[in-house]
Amino acid sequence: MTGRAFAPRVGAMTYERQPRIAVGPAPDIVFDRAIGAGGGRVCGFDDRPDAVVWTAGPDEFPAVLPASVRWVQLPAAGVEDWFDAGVIRAHPQVTWTSAAGAFAATVAEHALMLLLAGVRALPDHLAATSWTPSVFYPQLGTLRGATVGIIGAGGIGRALIPMLGSLGAQALAVTRSGRPVPGAVETVPVARIDEVWPRADHFVIAAPATAETEQLVGADELAAMKPTAWVINVARGSLVDTDALVDALSRRVIAGAGLDVTDPEPLPDGHPLWSLRNAMITPHDSNPPALRIPAFAEHVTENVTRFATGLDLAAVVDPSAGY
Repeated sequence: MTGRAFAPRVGAMTYERQPRIAVGPAPDIVFDRAIGAGGGRVCGFDDRPDAVVWTAGPDEFPAVLPASVRWVQLPAAGVEDWFDAGVIRAHPQVTWTSAAGAFAATVAEHALMLLLAGVRALPDHLAATSWTPSVFYPQLGTLRGATVGIIGAGGIGRALIPMLGSLGAQALAVTRSGRPVPGAVETVPVARIDEVWPRADHFVIAAPATAETEQLVGADELAAMKPTAWVINVARGSLVDTDALVDALSRRVIAGAGLDVTDPEPLPDGHPLWSLRNAMITPHDSNPPALRIPAFAEHVTENVTRFATGLDLAAVVDPSAGY
């Protein structure tokens, strides 16, 4: 579905050239400006808005939208909470867009940081309390010449590919369709994902969270990986079987894991992952507010421009796919 143009109509009834867009759940000057920059006009929910830019979660979303609303912009790349809450399917007449792609470079940078830290044995170095020669770190490696499996090569994965390339690594992409991903040495459809686990040297998990991707990485997948592999998850915790990961890390089935997301989340105090030297955990801050808000505002401006001029909206949510 595309955003509709707001050119004047012939006859007694006309549309304004600027689409009316409400910001919720509360006014926000950052997004007021982003809407204006895209050619829209900010209005209230009682002023027959054509669209809504939402800046909070599904719990605060109104149960009934004004009948005039044709498009809703959501604030996150992952929209599984909106499906769980039944919000999206409750409004089939509305086009929903996520923030997918808006934060890709920031999250990809974080994924690369975790992967490099693992390959270069940074956790062991940080834990050291005396000078320890590298001979005592047999796991020390490099990304040069490595193949990194990117599981879910959407915006984050595509942003990561050139970063890996600059370090001499190549990407083996996995997508739902298997259509070639620019920059990847090969793209494999998810139906053939079992071929990828023993082939790649390391893995970055960046797929959407759906019923089909829940515990995509479990005991069998971890066992199929190389013992030197690092698994980096910057998607959602549900994509990895936490108990299986703890077991694999404890027994050194794989070299380690870098997790910006966990299951459960927040990860409770005392959880076994906290005590494992080869598990690096960051508290879902690959996309911190100082970077997230400006990036989302830029995404809003782009989509308002598209909506106002009748172009296809970016990051349209597919209810049948769940993301």
